[in-house]
Amino acid sequence: MLSARQLVAASTTKRCLSTTSTMSMNYLLEKMRAIVPEKREEVKAFRAEHANTVIGEVTVGQAYGGMRGIKGLVTETSVLDPMEGIEYRGHTLGELRENLPRAHNGSEPLPEGALWLLLTGEFPTKEDADNLSRTLAHRADVPSHVIDTIRNFPSYLHPMSQFVAAISSLQSESLFAKAYADKSVPKDKYWELYLEDSINLIAKLPVIASTIYQHTFGEGNVPCIAPDLDWSANFCHQMGFQNEEFIELMRLYLTIHADHEGGNVSAHATHLVGSALSDPYLAFAAGMSGLAGPLHGLANQEVLQWLNSVVDEIGLDYTEETLRKWVWDSLAAGNVVPGYGHAVLRKTDPRYTCQRDFALDHLPHDPLFKLVSDLYNIVPGVLTEQGKAANPWPNVDAHSGVLLQYYGFTEQNFYTVLFGVSRALGVLPSLVWDRALGLPIERPKSMSTEGLKNFVAKL
Repeated sequence: MLSARQLVAASTTKRCLSTTSTMSMNYLLEKMRAIVPEKREEVKAFRAEHANTVIGEVTVGQAYGGMRGIKGLVTETSVLDPMEGIEYRGHTLGELRENLPRAHNGSEPLPEGALWLLLTGEFPTKEDADNLSRTLAHRADVPSHVIDTIRNFPSYLHPMSQFVAAISSLQSESLFAKAYADKSVPKDKYWELYLEDSINLIAKLPVIASTIYQHTFGEGNVPCIAPDLDWSANFCHQMGFQNEEFIELMRLYLTIHADHEGGNVSAHATHLVGSALSDPYLAFAAGMSGLAGPLHGLANQEVLQWLNSVVDEIGLDYTEETLRKWVWDSLAAGNVVPGYGHAVLRKTDPRYTCQRDFALDHLPHDPLFKLVSDLYNIVPGVLTEQGKAANPWPNVDAHSGVLLQYYGFTEQNFYTVLFGVSRALGVLPSLVWDRALGLPIERPKSMSTEGLKNFVAKL
């Protein structure tokens, strides 16, 4: 429960932030209003010229294989290049770390800057990012019924289940849903209310996540938002973490996990549900239900558990040959090396590299980081020699759990919630652009096995 002092502080904070927040949001909205018509005309002309141009083919294997590799979606915010990794609006993660604004005395990019870039396609100034931080702080108030919903859950309910339910219950605040119901918004303005809803949701997600964290693992109390702190710092403080290095880690983590083009489960689910004109709250809740699946959002936990099993088996005083033999024995027993390989990438995941660079700067002598580093030197060669992996290099999940553990964030069941808070920065701007470009409801054609057989027989 909030104390009387916290309630007064929250009220004062809201008044102080109101004017700046409104000005900042108006500036972002006007910037988008200048960009959207030009992009609409570009897409309209391109579709008119190339509507019947073939961009790929579909095999029976792809139809049964999760549609992997099929070119059938348009996502404006990011593209996953097999060699360069994820690119936000055409910029690599290395370029983001170099060019996005940082917090005062900080060394890692502000996620607010990534949000601005994903929405507008342009790098923000430091003033843009700071104003967006204040906008998010101003809009962070969560309705009491959402907080009560979380507090009424049993503490053993998985944090992702609580997260999805809380986001769904927050749908009561949707400006788009209200305007659509009373027919007060024209179709070409849908995107503006999607933008308002998305910024509101992104602002509230750290408060929701922190409430779940404190309800499940802590003492239940969540401090108020501090107007002078950025989005990541407020999130960390509300979870109870004050360490400046950890806050820097979270700025990096929330930036590099934000987007991964449109075909992954959380991004595609958000897009799919949003294509039915479900508002951003419902669409994002659907995306988070997908992220909760173990094949999508559980990988970093599995890596951490695997690393602990390595330590249990051979300890931390291993030799390179001992570690290499353990990896070979594990593969021979039919196991995989979690955190290695990727469906698209064909080199080391740049998100892994970003985290490795952070670890080299801040925890170079940590035993688990040493193990991760030694595996980085051993596993790709082993997997290449084995000959089964198309990509023997580490992905983002090979590193993130170790960093979180180092700073005392040991509640592994909460890791996917962190991922979810970050992913909002990518999938919600993409959803805004879906509406800005007037993309229709998604409705691909499905076939039965019998239908496929008959089709193939006629070829």
